[in-house]
Amino acid sequence: MRFQTPLVPGTLIRRYKRFLADVTLADGQEITAHCANPGSMMGLADPGMRIWLEPNDDPKKKLKFGWRLVEHGNGHFTGVDTAVPNRMLRSALEARKVPGLDRFDHLRAEVPYGENSRIDFLLSRDDGPDIYVEVKSVTLSRQPGLAEFPDSVTARGTKHLGELTEMVAQGHRAVMLYLVQRTDCDRMTLAGDIDPTYAQAWHAATAAGVETLALDCHITPEGVQLGKPIQILAPSEP
Repeated sequence: MRFQTPLVPGTLIRRYKRFLADVTLADGQEITAHCANPGSMMGLADPGMRIWLEPNDDPKKKLKFGWRLVEHGNGHFTGVDTAVPNRMLRSALEARKVPGLDRFDHLRAEVPYGENSRIDFLLSRDDGPDIYVEVKSVTLSRQPGLAEFPDSVTARGTKHLGELTEMVAQGHRAVMLYLVQRTDCDRMTLAGDIDPTYAQAWHAATAAGVETLALDCHITPEGVQLGKPIQILAPSEP
């Protein structure tokens, strides 16, 4: 997935109200950018960080820049736009390039299920069970090479694990897919100290047959591409 507009670098001044960020551009101009990430962005929103923005000339948008990447040095990046995973994964699913999720006849997105929820992707087969795929963006890393999810308490994420478990009980396949939007991590685990309830729900869901898959990304200021599966380290039982 290529960015629609070439990204421009800047220096983060501050992130506030979750969806806003003040940034200094290379020419010294100070602008306000949209931050498409409702999470805590732990370790990714420190003043002075070098970040990358996507300009736009859409008259319907109040803000003319969108925050897309954090640059860590040594060629490593983190993608902070939580809308990227679903857009990229839809293309990869349609191209049958997601490991273990390449056999289906129909693909639908945002299909209602559970209790007032929508599954990210529902893959249907004419000769087999449906596959319910929930996608989570992973951006937290507190140890070198190790990505973690979540970066804040997520009651919604816990609810999704329960709903996937119910789909398995009904005879379907259910997959929790973690997309690691960092180029400096080759393993993933759960941040049980941040949200022990989510970690407990993960253990229960996997024991009940919910499948888990973690994929990394190739990220540059030009675009984001789906990478390969990486190891998921099971957290200790809460």
